Amino acid sequence: MKFIKLTAISAAVMASTAAFAAEPVIVVDDADAMVYEAEPVAVAYEAEPVAVAYEAEPTNTNTGIVGKTTGAVRNTTGAIFGGTKTLFQTAINPASVSAEAGTLGYGASVGYSLNEKTELQAGWAGGDAADLFGGDFDADDVNYEVDSDFSNPYLGVQLRPASNWFTVGAGIIVPDNDIDVRANAEDGSYKIDNVTYSSADVGTLEGTIEHRNKLAPYATIGFRPNITNNFGVFGELGAAYMGKTDATVTASGTSATAIAAAEAAEDELEDKDWLEWMPIVKVGATYRF
Repeated sequence: MKFIKLTAISAAVMASTAAFAAEPVIVVDDADAMVYEAEPVAVAYEAEPVAVAYEAEPTNTNTGIVGKTTGAVRNTTGAIFGGTKTLFQTAINPASVSAEAGTLGYGASVGYSLNEKTELQAGWAGGDAADLFGGDFDADDVNYEVDSDFSNPYLGVQLRPASNWFTVGAGIIVPDNDIDVRANAEDGSYKIDNVTYSSADVGTLEGTIEHRNKLAPYATIGFRPNITNNFGVFGELGAAYMGKTDATVTASGTSATAIAAAEAAEDELEDKDWLEWMPIVKVGATYRF
């Protein structure tokens, strides 16, 4: 501030000097009275008022510029926070929620629309799904009852290639499925790998099956018609590659025949690769926001 005041005072003094210097100078000689303007002095000091004006101008002009710049920064900040808010809102507000039931179990999913043809999905299906596909299966000549405890979180993408109800899906399942089996004797015997074992000698045959894959890719086709603007239904068919299985079978009997029957049943289950390709059949309903 001192510098500005000193500059202003200097400028005022110089301006006053210039004003006095600019007064006409009258020279009288023998011939005529001549009037001369002290132009060089006036010109020499003409620049000073500009400098003073320059000192005054930045205060208003720069303030205006700073004000505008600050406004621009403020607006940019608002735009940034606005964009962040939009992303946050998108993350916590999915485009749809669905409930489903099928061979993977009972579950639900959320969908995030990327565009009118593409939707990301994240979901989970599980529980006791054995009853959904009959509760039993045949491995060669032996029928097994199944008790299951499924857990199948998944992440995928759902496409509408023709922008209509037809869909194509693909993604990854992280399976953690417990499958318990129990062999059913037929006419008092088990026929395993073309060998007949008496159920009286073997007792009961029980075991577990586990898939080897920790990640299971899947693919589906389906339909998703809309019933109203918000509600719709869907159905999907496909398969997930769960990989080969590891089986463990034990017999309640302790004889050599019982042990042999359990080992044969174990090998047969693994050779069959039961549900190596896990079928996906599911139906459900969707609510769109």
